[in-house]
Amino acid sequence: MKNETTCPSPASVETTRRDFLRLATGAALMTAMPHVWAAGSDKPEKEEVKIGFIPLTDCASIVMASVMGFDKKYGIKIVPTKEASWAGVRDKLINGELDAAHVLYGLIYGVQLGIGGPKKDMNVLMTINNNGQGISLSSQMKDKGVTDGESLAKLVAKKEKEYTFAQTFPTGTHAMWLYYWLATYGINPFKDVKTIVVPPPQMVANARVGNMDGFCVGEPWNQRAIIDKVGFSVATSQDVWVDHPEKVVGTTAEWVAKYPNTARAVIMAVLEASMWIDASASNRSKTAEIIAAKAYVNTDVEVIRGRMIGQYENGLGKSWSDKNHMKFYNDGAVNFPYLSDGMWFMTQHKRWGLLKEHPDYLAVAKKVNRIDLYKEAASQLKVPLPKSELRESKLIDGVVWNGKDPKKYADGFKVKA
Repeated sequence: MKNETTCPSPASVETTRRDFLRLATGAALMTAMPHVWAAGSDKPEKEEVKIGFIPLTDCASIVMASVMGFDKKYGIKIVPTKEASWAGVRDKLINGELDAAHVLYGLIYGVQLGIGGPKKDMNVLMTINNNGQGISLSSQMKDKGVTDGESLAKLVAKKEKEYTFAQTFPTGTHAMWLYYWLATYGINPFKDVKTIVVPPPQMVANARVGNMDGFCVGEPWNQRAIIDKVGFSVATSQDVWVDHPEKVVGTTAEWVAKYPNTARAVIMAVLEASMWIDASASNRSKTAEIIAAKAYVNTDVEVIRGRMIGQYENGLGKSWSDKNHMKFYNDGAVNFPYLSDGMWFMTQHKRWGLLKEHPDYLAVAKKVNRIDLYKEAASQLKVPLPKSELRESKLIDGVVWNGKDPKKYADGFKVKA
């Protein structure tokens, strides 16, 4: 297996960039620079923008905005900066080493509320992707007769040992998908099993040496576990919630206040990259080739490509085409920073005792999610906007979430802290 933390030389990164800029030449979206600002008044205050990312498939729109040159159209240069862990991303956002980041939705809200790290006012500029994460079990669990949630629950109930499950950050998305999935089968993630934190690029290596019995992580690491024969897929995150919110472009409120035009330009560049990725299977395949490089995810192209185009296998002999695979644009439905999405993560933080009291769910979401900036950017690109800032979904347990009564929702779960 490749070393996911190897840093490329500046020359190799630039060679990759040149190669794929040639690929982009003549692309339909590489049109002349649009008139983004009037008389210089809306010109980006900061031309070079350092955006952190973790080596995961869903960093794609940040990388493509840079590699394909969409950023230049809006007067900025995005510099993707590879990071080792979500805690590192959090710290660099807070201290200003990074301007923004490809980051877990729940991490931004955790910092906003002072849980899972220092408290600081944060902003979500847009949602990067829906779907495309996964829950895997170690190969040893198959030997114990576990292949799904029901059989796992029976094994855990025997209390033969303490089973360990890994997620990637305490308030993050992977923790919430893992907890929600376990709880659906009556397993309390804080009482019935042990949970630990492992950075995404280290997940497969930790599974290989037996540090955990299961884990939730973004792609391509679930597929990598199958290829390396150290684990199998027991659920996808879209099994838990179809078209769920996942990563966002996150930053501090302080940075947005100082560089509002730059923030809007970032949204526009990433939006255009998102459109390009979702425009065709060919574009998705090319994206997989680009982000597989050492500078980005650093793994084999085929490990990324399959699930990126919706071709799944579970490591137990089943293969299928998943229409709810990772989406980056989906006619704009992906990218709108719904208030109800931000509120959902807070309800789960309260459910699991990470928040001791109910926050003012709607007020916090309105403060964090910069719908105003997103709408300005979307309108210039003619990206469709939803009729409501709240959306409704039914999750795996049949419970409907619509953001209308978050306190009742958070307190209504049978399995909770």
